[in-house]
Amino acid sequence: MLAFLAFQPYLHLRFLYSETPRTVEPRGDLADIEKSTIALFDRVSPSVVQVAAKTTAAASITSEPDEAGIKTGTAFIWDTAGHVVTNNHVVEGTTTVAVRLSSGEISQADIVGLAPNYDLAVLRLIGARQLPPAISIGISSDLKVGQSAYAIGNPFGLDQSLTTGVISALKRRLPTSGGREITNVIQTDAAINPGNSGGPLLDSAGRLIGVNTAIFSPSGSNAGIGFAIPVDVVNRVVPQLIRNGRVPTPGIGIVAASEALATRIGVQGVVVVRIATGSPAERTGMRGIDTRAGTLGDVIVEANGKKIERLADITDEMEQLGIGQRIKIKITRDGNIVPFEIELVDVSSILSPPQTQHW
Repeated sequence: MLAFLAFQPYLHLRFLYSETPRTVEPRGDLADIEKSTIALFDRVSPSVVQVAAKTTAAASITSEPDEAGIKTGTAFIWDTAGHVVTNNHVVEGTTTVAVRLSSGEISQADIVGLAPNYDLAVLRLIGARQLPPAISIGISSDLKVGQSAYAIGNPFGLDQSLTTGVISALKRRLPTSGGREITNVIQTDAAINPGNSGGPLLDSAGRLIGVNTAIFSPSGSNAGIGFAIPVDVVNRVVPQLIRNGRVPTPGIGIVAASEALATRIGVQGVVVVRIATGSPAERTGMRGIDTRAGTLGDVIVEANGKKIERLADITDEMEQLGIGQRIKIKITRDGNIVPFEIELVDVSSILSPPQTQHW
């Protein structure tokens, strides 16, 4: 018995251990959901590209480039003319931009237009030999919480990465470097990490429903909460960037106080700080804060019959109306309600760029 126990490992090694490759077991057909995900990736991934942009010295302070001063992100083919769409923060403050196609070809790109208020940018490829197909466009107004979502991008420089999840929430608000808020932002739990910025968020049909732009994470890596600019906004802004290089900003020509200030002084509504010279607001007699007397100016509390509690409430109304239309607002002044009807103009032409809370 002792001899058997002593030689048992050798017997196992001689008679039971396999010295040749194992026989491969047939797996069978892929599940339908696997087949559809594979087909989606095969169809859309050629339209997704990688962006690398060299930063200026000033931009490197805030844009978090790598040690070589290079910012990276994702973009996707918009049309057959070679326009690609990405985030504004991916290319803002850069000197040169290069795009790597899914085929491996590297092409230089010009910045056609930037829209900081929407964190969107349009590039144009220079001399690309063969363009991938343009991405299919969907709509975001009919999205439902719980439906599938797919993100393709270049997280941490790992190109052509697919992550899946669901739409976790809708109608989120996201502040931008332009001083405004993007409304109706899509929240998803599809993994989004640094390098995914500017990449497409897709529905199960492979249509673009959003542009991945930010994550919520103390560590800077995916924590299950990512945000995407809704495609309905993208489909409105991008053609204007291609046509004009910029997006007009509808407004009435005032500078508004921050929400923090309004809360601190106990005011509900949008506090008017300053009126731009020659603006529609000036022509209709609106007032800003009197710094010499230390008195509060007008506070906007209603627009087109809707209660105004924050700046985004009224900017939404203005963007829906558009330049050239008129907006009906109500303000509080010295304890009284005063109505105004004011024409909307492009405020970027009458207010200087440093004014971030303008409209």
